[in-house]
Amino acid sequence: MKIDSGEMAAGVTLRPLGVGDAGRLAEAYVVNRGHLAPWEPVRPDSFFTPDGQRERIEGLLRQRDEGAAVPWVFEEAGGRIVGAITLTGITRGPFCSAHLGYWVAADRQGRGLASAAVSRVCGLARDVVGLHRIEASTRVENTGSQRVLEKCGFELIGTAAKYLHINGRWRDSRLFQRILHDEDPALWSAPERR
Repeated sequence: MKIDSGEMAAGVTLRPLGVGDAGRLAEAYVVNRGHLAPWEPVRPDSFFTPDGQRERIEGLLRQRDEGAAVPWVFEEAGGRIVGAITLTGITRGPFCSAHLGYWVAADRQGRGLASAAVSRVCGLARDVVGLHRIEASTRVENTGSQRVLEKCGFELIGTAAKYLHINGRWRDSRLFQRILHDEDPALWSAPERR
């Protein structure tokens, strides 16, 4: 599966994640640690190191090679990583679905990056990955992320109590989905479609 890079908004490019990103991604996580803490699991200190990110990236790339995940980063022209977006839990067959997760650096909020990335990834999920639907969840309090999802065509499908262990506690989440197409999965995921 070939996924090319593409410019999104405000001079930022969405491109596939690679092992060579470990140091810059670790730096981005260190700089944004406090900003991301309310929305993510508690991370061990090793997560914020180049070696920890290299190990994590290698795992994501193995999942990509198995057809279970597709990870991207947001990169400024100077090479600084200012966010990431990932499709995980890719399932084929009658479900043809994946889960979407993303983050944007604190100093790049409010510039349309999340909306541009979510829109682009939805198109790639449909046209390249061959998915029927994408699901995303947000903490109930994360109204900014909920606005991004709604702007990008996701619809609220419910609230799940104690859905994810985030920031040290089980948290309620709002669940969203976007239907990408209604074609037969056997036809849509055929190799000639991708």
